[in-house]
Amino acid sequence: MHIETFTVGMLSTNCYVASCEETKEAIVIDPGMDFSSEAKTIFDLIEQAHLKVKFIVNTHGHRDHINGDTLFQGRYQVPICIHKQDANFIENLQTSIYSPNIMLLDGDTVEFGVETLKVIHTPGHTLGSICLVGEKLVFTGDTLFALGIGRTDFPESYPSLMRQSLDKLTLLPDALVIYPGHGETSTIGIEKETNPFLTFRDMLGY
Repeated sequence: MHIETFTVGMLSTNCYVASCEETKEAIVIDPGMDFSSEAKTIFDLIEQAHLKVKFIVNTHGHRDHINGDTLFQGRYQVPICIHKQDANFIENLQTSIYSPNIMLLDGDTVEFGVETLKVIHTPGHTLGSICLVGEKLVFTGDTLFALGIGRTDFPESYPSLMRQSLDKLTLLPDALVIYPGHGETSTIGIEKETNPFLTFRDMLGY
């Protein structure tokens, strides 16, 4: 799997283009750009690399992760994929002229070319937050960052569910590379050793 990372929007969201090197099928994860010029940079990369976009995937429904959904759906006419419990965030983005949007559930898979990402439901930051787990990596959205986690003080956030979701992630292989919704990459193993929300969770309320 080939990963291209773009930092977009006012909140410096990581937008990822993940592609299958064999077939050139690709997905766009969290296109949260605020400006069409940011989208154009990604369009150019996709087209110069001759990628065939199959899905737009949102790790959750906050605006800084979905702002560009309609730009990409309009250009590539592909479904938006989001967990069923965050579907309300994209209701105003839906349009009947494109493929039906896909409501994801825990255990579902997102397949492009020979690549497969498994959906893990990780509520806490929002009710419908998900992570996408591949053979060597995991896209963690705003559930887990390098040395941090997503906020749980929003009306749609649930600290108790975040604790359970973090427990799920600590069971993943240590070698998995983390591609978070904001900030730098890391690994599950490094975060288990250094992330205060994992190492001192009782003290911090997690």
